Amino acid sequence: MSRQRKIIHIDADCFYAAIEMRDDPSLREVPLAIGGSSKTRGVLSTANYIARSFGVHSAMPTAVAKRLCPSLIVVSGDMEKYRLASRQMHAIFRQYTDIIEPLSLDEAYLDVTDSGAYQGSATRIAEQIRRQVVEQIGITVSAGVATNKFIAKVASDWQKPNGLTTITPAQQFEFVSQLPVKCISGIGKVSQEKLGVLGVFLCSDLQNIDFSILQKNFGSMAFRLSQYAMGIDSRPVQVSRERKSVSVEHTFSEDLLSLEACLSQLPELLDSLDKRMAGRGFESQINKYYLKLKFNDFKQTTIEQSIQSSFSKEVFSSLLKQAYQRQSRPVRLIGVGYRLASLAPRQLDMSFD
Repeated sequence: MSRQRKIIHIDADCFYAAIEMRDDPSLREVPLAIGGSSKTRGVLSTANYIARSFGVHSAMPTAVAKRLCPSLIVVSGDMEKYRLASRQMHAIFRQYTDIIEPLSLDEAYLDVTDSGAYQGSATRIAEQIRRQVVEQIGITVSAGVATNKFIAKVASDWQKPNGLTTITPAQQFEFVSQLPVKCISGIGKVSQEKLGVLGVFLCSDLQNIDFSILQKNFGSMAFRLSQYAMGIDSRPVQVSRERKSVSVEHTFSEDLLSLEACLSQLPELLDSLDKRMAGRGFESQINKYYLKLKFNDFKQTTIEQSIQSSFSKEVFSSLLKQAYQRQSRPVRLIGVGYRLASLAPRQLDMSFD
């Protein structure tokens, strides 16, 4: 029988906003969000907990957020400052393990199964990491401790903000059984609706449903779904996460009213894409061109094309024309990018929706 893993999931509390509140104490007691201006159709990347109490959340248009919370202060943010804080966090993580899987600048899994720190106690390691982040970086993080990634991630959100939740092996089944199925990784609105039709709302419901019914409705994903519902997750903490794409996009302050207006924006977008690619060594992995349009009714379309014998950025003009013709209406956002091929064969991680 293999040893049980000791997994910690660390997630910073309203990361970007927390950094801004750290650096400007006047922002600590007011509703604050990071994002673009409402005058330029900005979108929020995060909000502090005061703002969230008004219903403000990430990915919300700034104009909508300001209607919900007229006193909301929106700052544009400083990515270099956030990246520095992220590097400082990871330096703390590496004091306890080298097996770290970053999910974003402010979120990561740590496998501390073989760590000798604090007599191998994952909970005490998580406590110390949280303490060091406060003392050295000046922000708080929440942590979840469990035997696998799924439960650790759910646990880190259990007592947010500034919380620590440990789910022991003895508590694991009871903890998972009470969870809404939306807590399962990959379960989106479509899958929730399908499960709801089957009378499945909690993981305990999912545990009791006949597997043949689950398989009929979810196909090859039924097994993984049933395993998560039992609290079983064998995924290892992956030190290297492969990038699947590189892209840039821009939301325009005024709608682009014609195809020609859209085409005129391509050179600047492709220049930004070149800068994002520079020095990162992804060129050999490019296998598709990718373009996205979002129209003024907020509907969007994406189009891709495999790279054939030779590489040419002129393809983006053709893709833009094809994408535009699908709606032929004013455009509010254009995105361009490349899909990257995997460096080595690996099992696909399929989502449920």
